[in-house]
Amino acid sequence: MDFKFKIGTKVYFGKNAVLDNREIFKTYGNKALIVTGSKSGKMSGALKHVTNIFEEFGIQFDIFDRVENNPTLNNVKEGSEAAIKLNADFIVGIGGGSPLDASKAIAVLAQNEIEPINLFENTFSNKPLPIIAIPTTAGTGSEVTPYSILTRDDIRTKMSFGNEDTFPVIAFADPSYTESMNLETTVDTALDAFSHAMEGYLSKRSTPVSDILAIEAIRIFGNCINSLISRNISYDIREKLLYVSMLGGMVISHTGTTIIHGLGYSLTYFKKIPHGRANALIMEEYLKYNYEVAEEKINNILSAISISSIIEFGEIINRLVPNKVVLSDEEIEIYTSITMKQKSTLYNVRQVEKNHLSNILKKCFLGGIQND
Repeated sequence: MDFKFKIGTKVYFGKNAVLDNREIFKTYGNKALIVTGSKSGKMSGALKHVTNIFEEFGIQFDIFDRVENNPTLNNVKEGSEAAIKLNADFIVGIGGGSPLDASKAIAVLAQNEIEPINLFENTFSNKPLPIIAIPTTAGTGSEVTPYSILTRDDIRTKMSFGNEDTFPVIAFADPSYTESMNLETTVDTALDAFSHAMEGYLSKRSTPVSDILAIEAIRIFGNCINSLISRNISYDIREKLLYVSMLGGMVISHTGTTIIHGLGYSLTYFKKIPHGRANALIMEEYLKYNYEVAEEKINNILSAISISSIIEFGEIINRLVPNKVVLSDEEIEIYTSITMKQKSTLYNVRQVEKNHLSNILKKCFLGGIQND
C-alpha cells in the first residue's frame, strides 16, 4: 500500500466561524483584497462580517466584486491588477466556486510577472499571496483544494491549475452563509459536491484515505436526497451539504476529477448549464460505463445512498434535475474531442477512448443504444 496524503488548508467549520475566529485575519497582514461576485458575498452576510472585522482591526482593504460566473483569464488578470494596486498582503475569497477559484489565480498573478495563460504551467517563481476562503455555496469544495478552474475561450472549455502553494491557508465554512442560495442553486451545487466524491472514488488516483472520505461524503449526501427532491432545505441539511462539499474537495485534492467533469465542462461552456447540473446529467451513464471494471466500488456507492441499482440512481437524478438537453451528432463530436484534450479528467478507473465518450453523450442526450 503506497500513497501520499496531505491537507493544505486549516478549516474552521460551523456557525459564526468567521466572527468567532476574527483574530486570525490580522495575522496575515495589514492590506487585503476581497475577491467576490456581485451578489453572493453581500446576500450571505459574509462580506459585511469580513469588512466589519477589517475596520475593527484597521486592516486596509479593497473589494474586487467583478468575478464572473466561470471566470476567464482576463477576469482574473483584472483582479490581480487590483491586488497589485493595493499592494495586498493577502486575499480573502468570498462566494461560490467562481470567486474562490479566481482568488487563487489572482493570488498567483499578484506575485508573479506572468500572463494568465502561464498559470497552467503550474510552476511559479514566487509563492502566491495567502488566501482565506469563505464559501457561500456547498458544492465545489474549492475552500480546501489547490485548484483554480478558469474558462479558456481559446480552446472553448474550462481548465484547472493548482499546486501545493495554491491551497487556501484558512477556510471558514459557515453553513449559515449558504442559506441565501436559492433552491435550484442549492440542488445544483449539492450535485457538484456529490460528483466530486463519486469521481474521486472511481479515479485511478484514489487512495485508501481518499476512499474513506469519499464514501462518507456519499453517505451523507444520501441522507439529503429526499430534502433536495422536495426542495425542503433546513439549516441541518445545509450544514450536511457544506460538510459533503468540504469532504469532496478533500477527495479531489488527491484524486482529481474524471470524465464527468471533462464532459460537463462542454455542457457549461456551450449550453450555459450550471456546472453541478451538467455533471449530474451524465452520472447514470457514467456509472454504467464504469461498472464492468469497478463493480464493487459502484455497488458501494449505491449502498451508501440506500438504493439498489444504477437505474434507480438515474431515476433519482432525474427527479432532482430533469434532463431536457438535446445534442446533435456534430455537438457530440465537438464535446468528445475537447474532453479528450482534458488530460486531468481522464484518470478514470476504466481506460477512456474517444468513442466511449461519444457513446455516453449519445445515451444521455440522443437516447440511442450504442455498443462500447
